[in-house]
Amino acid sequence: MDNQSDQNLNTQSEAAAQISTTNTTTKPVHQACLQRWVDEKQKGGNMGKVTCPQCQTEYIIVFPNMGVLVLLLDTVDSFVYKGCPFLAAGIVVGAIYWCAVTYGAITVMQVVGQKEGLAVMEQADPLVLLIGLPAIPIALIVGKLIRWEDTVLAFIRNYLARVPLIKYILPFRVDVNPSFTRSESDLPPLTDPFSATRVLCGALLMPTIANMFGKFFFDSVKSNFHKTVLGGLTFIAIKGCLKIYHKQQQYIRQCQRKILDYTEANISTYLRRNPRD
Repeated sequence: MDNQSDQNLNTQSEAAAQISTTNTTTKPVHQACLQRWVDEKQKGGNMGKVTCPQCQTEYIIVFPNMGVLVLLLDTVDSFVYKGCPFLAAGIVVGAIYWCAVTYGAITVMQVVGQKEGLAVMEQADPLVLLIGLPAIPIALIVGKLIRWEDTVLAFIRNYLARVPLIKYILPFRVDVNPSFTRSESDLPPLTDPFSATRVLCGALLMPTIANMFGKFFFDSVKSNFHKTVLGGLTFIAIKGCLKIYHKQQQYIRQCQRKILDYTEANISTYLRRNPRD
């Protein structure tokens, strides 16, 4: 039993290694444990540097010579591993660009007319098309980010509310005060929370909606371009008026909100529950 224990201790001592400069504080480490720890630090690779977490000394890691072919394959594999993220980013950017070009071309044919749009794009310079067509969805998205309704509503609240006759013209109240004293930060904000998907969908669907409104309200206009522009302006005006009305009603509702006492009468009236026994 003693001979077997001595043999195991000798084997463990042979498998141990002094791997850093912290001789006084770090004990030798078993090679098997060290190899497992290095694999975890290199995260599947075999060329990454590994340093001591205490003294920051770089470990001396030596591989056997496997020949020129293996070295060449390792170099190619490392180059592909480092280059793939940039290649993938380029592919994504290229795909987005050509989607924007396609969308721009479809929008031109939708707004101007199919035959007229094709004729305009055939006569245009290719460089102008490569720059102008993808700029169409960008311009629509930027235009969608302009919240002119908030500016109009702020002007109505701050200035038109002082005009005595304005309350008989507007379809909503403008002289609204909170039910109790509240700071400006507690009042409902003018601007809605930003939604990237809502902005994107609203911007990209704008030409289609403008075309539909143009055909519905201005079917007598001969020019398809003028018809679409008038339809788009009509849609923006109607949507803006409804949004202003809705925001003001939300503001009134929020300002006049009350929190009632938790009584039996309020429970039965507002929570629609039967009074407790």
